Amino acid sequence: MIDITHHGATTGVTGSCHELTLHCEPHAPAGILIDCGLFQGQEKGDGATSSDLSVDFPIEHIRALVVTHVHIDHVGRIPYLLAAGFEGPIICSEPSAIMLPEILEDALKIGFTRDRALIERVLGLIRSRLVPVPYGQWHEVFAETEDLLCVRFQRAGHILGSAYVECEAVSGGERERVVFSGDLGAPHAPLLQEPASPERADRLVIESTYGDKDHESREARRYRLKAILENALADGGTVLIPAFSIGRTQELLYEIEGLVHEFQGQSVADGLVWDDLEIVVDSPLAAKFTDIYRKLKPFWDSEAADLVRQGRHPLSFEQLTVIDSHEDHLNAVEYLARSHRPCVVLAGSGMCAGGRVVNYLKAMLGEARNDVLFVGYQAAGTPGRDILTYGSRGGWVELDKERFDIRARVHQVGGYSAHAGQSDLIRFIEGIPKKPSEIRIVHGDEPAKLAFKQCLVELNYPSILIPN
Repeated sequence: MIDITHHGATTGVTGSCHELTLHCEPHAPAGILIDCGLFQGQEKGDGATSSDLSVDFPIEHIRALVVTHVHIDHVGRIPYLLAAGFEGPIICSEPSAIMLPEILEDALKIGFTRDRALIERVLGLIRSRLVPVPYGQWHEVFAETEDLLCVRFQRAGHILGSAYVECEAVSGGERERVVFSGDLGAPHAPLLQEPASPERADRLVIESTYGDKDHESREARRYRLKAILENALADGGTVLIPAFSIGRTQELLYEIEGLVHEFQGQSVADGLVWDDLEIVVDSPLAAKFTDIYRKLKPFWDSEAADLVRQGRHPLSFEQLTVIDSHEDHLNAVEYLARSHRPCVVLAGSGMCAGGRVVNYLKAMLGEARNDVLFVGYQAAGTPGRDILTYGSRGGWVELDKERFDIRARVHQVGGYSAHAGQSDLIRFIEGIPKKPSEIRIVHGDEPAKLAFKQCLVELNYPSILIPN
């Protein structure tokens, strides 16, 4: 009577799109989608791929789209959903309602159309459909005859506005609480309150991006970041950090401001102290969302709020430079490529599949004095995954159909992932008072899903599925 169908994030970590449908004969079925995201790299699902994003599954019965958070792999196919005829509301948290049109504007420009009038028309349509719902408050999606569906958002700790979704479904006298995790964040992430386990989950659909490993602690990763920056900058090179515009960029700025504050006056490179280290954000979208993060301070955690009360500005400090125009971007690439000025650059996009980071990589990968620092997941088939895989072997990567040798040093600080590690995921599930009768593992590479499933088997959870 209450079915779960998966239209994405089953063969990898991108393209999240799940369906909850109520069947109450003789009435027509009624359901919701939880997320509708882009596929990246080699990943695919339900007929769609990174190059074919059309929505080819039935949507006539879909009454609403429920958005867990605004990362592109969770919302990037919304324009295609509208094009397929979806006319329902888009339900999300209050911060997500502010950020969603901004992220989709960028997605429309890159992958849909350059027609400004059409973009504004689509964005206007999306804004008119948005239904912001406060955390912890039930929202009725539909109530007809014997069918009822309500949703409630709880903080997920992944990015600002992120949520897991509790769905209270009643169909034909059957009542069930189904929980979709969206993306869960690691505990003690800067700026964000950590997720608490749901009070009940009869069935649970949970992500498993890092289902096979744990992250280092926040303190350990912070000092490893410091050590990498000091080592990387010692030879006058640039540290290039491929930036995810929402979440990772803001967390890194927060941590770097903390290092600058703690080690002011101390050397970070030859002849350069932490106070004078220039941090560049070269991503208009990341800059836009950093500004939005600043305006959404009421949703920050208590630690970040305390810093503001002390007069600190963790997302807007003196050493920070934001590059906006394309001309300034090209000038920055040229200057840093030929100079020996130590600098840290955060540039989009996070998996190096496009955006301004590609120009920096073309100019800098071939020099050993430069460093590339990855702080987030790199999907199979993306240039980021290739750089991470082949960089230590002196290999090459293809960018814009050209081969570039990798002589720059390559680093990864996994602790800065916005995703929960294996122990965090287990703790989230173990915190549910009564064991779910079914757990579905999605949003992970095959080894991560299998390792996570094995952990749950050992904890005697009754039914654990890995959907295809």
